[in-house]
Amino acid sequence: MIKKLSHSFKLISVTVGLLISASAESSTPQTIDSDTTITITTEATLQQFAESLDSLVGIWYMNSNPGLVMDTIYDSDLVEQASLSDSLYIKRLENIISPFKLNYNSHVKAYINLYTNKRREQVETMLGLSDYYFPIFEAALDAKGLPLELKYLPIIESALNPRAFSRAGASGLWQFMYYTGKQYGLEVDSYVDERRDPYKSTEAAVDFLEDLYNIYGDWQLVIAAYNCGPGNVNRAIRRSGGKRNFWEIFYLLPRETRGYVPAFIAATYVFTYHREHNLRPVAANLPVASDTVMISKPLHFSQVSEILQVPMDVIRHLNPQYRKDIIPAQKESYPLRLAFNLSTQFASLEDSVIGYNREKYFPENQLVIKPGNTSTNSFSPPPGKEKIYYTVKSGDVVGLIADWFDVYSSSLRYWNNIRRNVIRVGQKLVIYVDKDKVEHYQRIARQKSGYTASASAGTQLADTGNAGDYIYHTVGRGDSVWSIAREYPGVTDSDILRLNNITNAQKIKPGQRLKIKPKS
Repeated sequence: MIKKLSHSFKLISVTVGLLISASAESSTPQTIDSDTTITITTEATLQQFAESLDSLVGIWYMNSNPGLVMDTIYDSDLVEQASLSDSLYIKRLENIISPFKLNYNSHVKAYINLYTNKRREQVETMLGLSDYYFPIFEAALDAKGLPLELKYLPIIESALNPRAFSRAGASGLWQFMYYTGKQYGLEVDSYVDERRDPYKSTEAAVDFLEDLYNIYGDWQLVIAAYNCGPGNVNRAIRRSGGKRNFWEIFYLLPRETRGYVPAFIAATYVFTYHREHNLRPVAANLPVASDTVMISKPLHFSQVSEILQVPMDVIRHLNPQYRKDIIPAQKESYPLRLAFNLSTQFASLEDSVIGYNREKYFPENQLVIKPGNTSTNSFSPPPGKEKIYYTVKSGDVVGLIADWFDVYSSSLRYWNNIRRNVIRVGQKLVIYVDKDKVEHYQRIARQKSGYTASASAGTQLADTGNAGDYIYHTVGRGDSVWSIAREYPGVTDSDILRLNNITNAQKIKPGQRLKIKPKS
């Protein structure tokens, strides 16, 4: 059971009261009529939200699994035109029975349009994922007597991606900051981040939402405070002269929070009326039923994968809280979640699983972290896609490169762990393109950078011709020994230096042929 900081929130409640009572001296700002249609949406805000949605959903590349989507019958009569009248949107929102104020205005409309027109594929992916995650959210919300509509918050927060990680440091489905997560009992260390645990983070989020409601007594203010923190909402209330209506303090809230409540209303609308917009759930590669087994010794996901013959990515999707593919069960037991049929199989093979390659993963039964060995950004390649590389040249920017290869800028940043659009000359970028267009995009890469782009699976500029017993690599412009080694699984930069009798890694030059590894 997660410990609640009731004392802390009582202090916050008192603070809110003092702030409101003392706010008469503040001037009244421009307000928004929540019942009328207005123009308050900025293109920058929507673009930022759309790019964030692309990036968050980008991690989920799902395989077909019709068994998870329970109701897939759609009537062609439900297909409608992209543009609907305001009166129809208003009527539909009014027909949703909810304790929330589902206001309609141009800001809400803009987010509805984003979901139903501009980002249909991402929404269909989230609809499929909701069959797995929503029952988890609903059970926790119902246990505390909170509105079940709060299950839509992770749509806005993380696009139902448990491994989502914001630039501000928030993590998980519910996007807990480090200290907030610790306050609500979530363990965060080098191996485990329970902010990414769908079950434990949901319990913590429900406790947090309950505390916020005890402070504000208004769900729109609760949602705003969940996003930007009680301090910012309190400040907006004080500066407004004590108003406690979200739309009346709209312009006093942080920019990103102004779009948060409208996005929540839009998500509620879209998930309620997705059929009417011909949005079809994309089945997720997640089991309908799962169960946990308790692990009492250190265990690596690879051990489970090899013995039970289950893909690593499935284990990662079901256990996103483990940061290094390792369950660090030394002093206490930890849960491993598996498909229901596999959990029973694991119970009968537990000794075999734990003993498999034990010295390899846990030498002398000790936990070992290898640099970079983390599943934080691990994901399955998109179906029908193949990986190529592009070498950055002087003057390149992320947006232009994305346009050349017909991908989203956010996807390019995600694939290459790019922060703040910072790329460097000579850097090799991973890009996923359609398998039937690989040669086309390789030609584009050669034209743009003067460097030979190459497909994945260890074929990067590799030469296995009649040149002895080694695989060779022809150095391209911008190559380094380190970047070349990354392209060949099991090869290190030290291996390349040793095989080629190179003492100074800086001395390689374009056109030089390097031994990579024996052909065997």
